[in-house]
Amino acid sequence: MTTLTRVGIAGTGSHLPERVMTNDDFARIVDTSDEWITKRTGIKERRFVSEGENNSDLAYEAARRALENGGVRPEEVDLIVVGTLTADHLMPTVACQLQERLGCSGAGAFDVQSACTGFLTAMHTAEAFIASGRARCVLAIGSETLSRYLNMKDRSSCILFGDGAGAAVLRPLDECGQGEVLRTTLGADGSGFEYIHIPHGGTKVPHYHPEYDPEQHYIGLRGREVYRFAVGTMSRIIQEMVDGYDPDEVGLIVPHQVNLRIIESAIERVGWGRERTLVNIDRFGNTSAASLPIALDEAHREGRLEKGKLVVLVAFGAGLTWGGSLLRW
Repeated sequence: MTTLTRVGIAGTGSHLPERVMTNDDFARIVDTSDEWITKRTGIKERRFVSEGENNSDLAYEAARRALENGGVRPEEVDLIVVGTLTADHLMPTVACQLQERLGCSGAGAFDVQSACTGFLTAMHTAEAFIASGRARCVLAIGSETLSRYLNMKDRSSCILFGDGAGAAVLRPLDECGQGEVLRTTLGADGSGFEYIHIPHGGTKVPHYHPEYDPEQHYIGLRGREVYRFAVGTMSRIIQEMVDGYDPDEVGLIVPHQVNLRIIESAIERVGWGRERTLVNIDRFGNTSAASLPIALDEAHREGRLEKGKLVVLVAFGAGLTWGGSLLRW
C-alpha cells in the first residue's frame, strides 16, 4: 500500500481592494437602507475593485503575501490552482497569469470553478497532489471580482457581494509543521444549479446570440432556497468534519461568509457558540471563492489559530456545491 504524505499549510495571505462600498452608498443607488441590509445579512460594507483593477491583480497580491508568510521562494512552487468564477478572461486562466507574474518558472497552473466552494476545491486539489507525491509545494488561491457581475438595480443581490483574494501555500507537513490537513470533503447537487445563476453570457446564450439579454448577465439567486440549503449543509459538514473528535479540541470554525443569519443558524444547530467562529462578513460581504482564504489569513495574522487545536473550514456555493476541511494547527 502506498503511504500518503501528510500535508500542512506553510503560509497564508490575502488582499482586498481599497474601494469601500458602504450600505449608505447602496441606499443612494437602490431602495434600501443600512438598517435593512444589516438586519438581513449582517453586512455593513464590502470592497469593490476600481477601474483597471482586476481579479489577477488581487490574486497576485494574496499569493505573494502567502509565499512570503510561508518563507517560500516562487521557484519552489510546483503547481498553482485558482478557484474563481470571475476570471479576467474566458481564456487563459488566472493561474497562468500568476505563474508568469510571480516568477514560478516551470510550475503547472489551472483554474477550478465551483463558485463559493472554489478555494476548498483548489486546496483539496493541492493537498491531493502533495499527498500522492506529484508535487511538493502548491499555491491554492481563491480570488473574485464579483462587483463586475452585479445588477445594481436588484437590491436583493447587489448588496451581498464583494471583491477580494486569499491564498495558502501547502507543503509536506514535515517541511512546515502546521495546519495539517486531516480530513476533506467535496460534494454537489446539480438539481439546484439555478438557485445561484448567471443565465446569459456563456456559450449557451453568448453576447451575440439573438436572445442575449444584458439583464441576464448578472448574478441572480433564489434567496429562500439558498437559505434552507445553506443552513442544513453548513451544519452537516461541520458535524461530519469533527466526527470522532472531542468538540473541546475545536479551536475555530472558519465558515464561508455568506450571510450572518445563515452562519449563526448553522452554528446553533451544531450546538456551539459564536465565540469559536470567525466572522468578517460585516466588513467584506460575500467574496465567493475568496471568502474562506481571506478569513483563514485573518485568523492566522490575529493569532486565532491555536497550536494543537482543530480548525474547521466549511463552504457551499452555486452548483450547488459544498466542501469542508479539518485542520490540526
